[in-house]
Amino acid sequence: MLRCEFFTENERITGFSVSGHSGYAEAGSDIVCAAVSAVVTMAEATINDVCGAKAKVRVKEGDNNRITLTLPVSCDEEETVQAVLAGMMLTLCSWRDDYPDFIEVLEV
Repeated sequence: MLRCEFFTENERITGFSVSGHSGYAEAGSDIVCAAVSAVVTMAEATINDVCGAKAKVRVKEGDNNRITLTLPVSCDEEETVQAVLAGMMLTLCSWRDDYPDFIEVLEV
């Protein structure tokens, strides 16, 4: 199962972590993993490359894949960054509702 965690502090999303494998289909044919990978990539690129937020990104590959993005204490484009993260969370929650055995979304 894919585990998507959103970190919050005082109603501010401070980052996210996505780990695991959905198990929906074999690697290379898994539409759930592909969709989650696409939304994670879009969010990271928008936050760092478009908004210039300089979020820290860590990637761990192997048996326990994980990507973690952590925002700095403040961002010049804070409102836009928060909108991107909120949109990402809503998208993942929608997919969780469609594929409850394959995606888990948590606020921590």
